[in-house]
Amino acid sequence: MSSRRSRSSQQSSTSRITDDQIADLISKLQQLIPELRGRRFNKVSASKVLQETCNYIRNLHREVDDLSDRLSELLASTETDSEQAAIIRSLLM
Repeated sequence: MSSRRSRSSQQSSTSRITDDQIADLISKLQQLIPELRGRRFNKVSASKVLQETCNYIRNLHREVDDLSDRLSELLASTETDSEQAAIIRSLLM
């Protein structure tokens, strides 16, 4: 039983992420978010970076939904054998 426990603690300690690794990942994430990208020298909290990341992803989802709706409307209003429909299909493939 004790060998199982020691093996388990060894695995958790080797797979545990360090504070430095978390800070590095937060910094990399900060550089991916447009609202935070320019704040390289201003200290931004990890919670702020995560909050802005969630907001950014939500906005991207809304944008994708909007573009998908607009594309559906465009395809519905276009004759299937038209040149415009052929261009749209080629862009989607």
